[in-house]
Amino acid sequence: MISQATDVFPAFGTTAVLVVTDPAALGTARAIADAELAAVDMACSRFRPDSELSRLNAAHGELTPVSELFAELIAEALRAAEVTDGDVDPTCGQALALAGYDRDFAELEAGAATAGPPAGPVPGWRSVWLDPGRPAARLARGAQLDLGSTAKAWAADRCARLVAEDAGCGALVSLGGDIAVAGRPPGDGWQVRVTDDHAAGAEARGQTVTLRSGGLATSSTTVRAWTAGGRTLHHIIDPRTGEPARSCWRTVSVAAATCADANIASTAAIIRSELARPWLAGAGLPARLVRGDGSVATTAGWPAEQAESGWPAEQAESAEDICGQPRTSWSQLTQTLRVSRCRPRPALCWLRAGPGRSRLRAGHWPRRCVRTGCRPTWRGHARCGPKRPAITMR
Repeated sequence: MISQATDVFPAFGTTAVLVVTDPAALGTARAIADAELAAVDMACSRFRPDSELSRLNAAHGELTPVSELFAELIAEALRAAEVTDGDVDPTCGQALALAGYDRDFAELEAGAATAGPPAGPVPGWRSVWLDPGRPAARLARGAQLDLGSTAKAWAADRCARLVAEDAGCGALVSLGGDIAVAGRPPGDGWQVRVTDDHAAGAEARGQTVTLRSGGLATSSTTVRAWTAGGRTLHHIIDPRTGEPARSCWRTVSVAAATCADANIASTAAIIRSELARPWLAGAGLPARLVRGDGSVATTAGWPAEQAESGWPAEQAESAEDICGQPRTSWSQLTQTLRVSRCRPRPALCWLRAGPGRSRLRAGHWPRRCVRTGCRPTWRGHARCGPKRPAITMR
């Protein structure tokens, strides 16, 4: 049995959890995580006047040089907008500020929020211009960036990968419930508790699942919520209205090939409301969706919740049909998120422009996969194929 060591510390205004399978590597892993998270915070914190994001938002549409790290974070946010048809839009910064989320969340919890008039539709992700070759960026039409819907999950993926590579052990990184795993997992996998609030104890209503690869993310309207002007508001903005999304789901958890992909899907699911379940099912992404009354719906082979007897609360025949395995394993492999409302999209992966193409404008897809050089297709990659994580019931 592989032993584990855990470190819990604050990051990004929330709680970070770092778990490694080699206790001797915990110090090295923490140093890696601290350095990476500090760099991401300096790049894209909306509440630091010295961050790159604050400087870009204050540039009044002028072309602004950015670091390679910040360019990657912007590219990830544009990718999220592209694959969700704009549902996860990074130009919601002004809308969040007008909703009262204009300072660190700890201050909002203390009752300091003041909401302004509705922002109206956000400028839209196509108002973001990015040149990764310089690198430099420009915001048009008064757009204000907020990368909260992608940066935290992206950072979890990055930290887990670097810890696994540099410390040579299995790693789990959770940033406010956005979970990424890398390296060799423990023998029984990573045990993850899925609830409305990542900080809730084991007694809170939820479900324990096992991750062996990829990532898992939870989006909720109940945790980062505040009261302003007599209304209860939350941080997930519907770009069509510029206001907190009105959804039938209070919490959505998704497992995907990466934590970033999972968070993109869970955020979009909150915004899409009733349309989310068939959308996730069509993508082949295991998801757990919780309605306002606490009732739970699942998609694409997410393991059924267990009754007190130890067996799933629902009959297992449908699960065996979905999973293609006996109910004792409850496993389901997911493919990368590759669905749209109306037309195919390239697979989710890091891509680069082809020969002579160093400039990437929002809405323009590059040509080849960095990992293998193959061209992306509707079903994945011509040579490397989609990366698939596993999720099982404990």
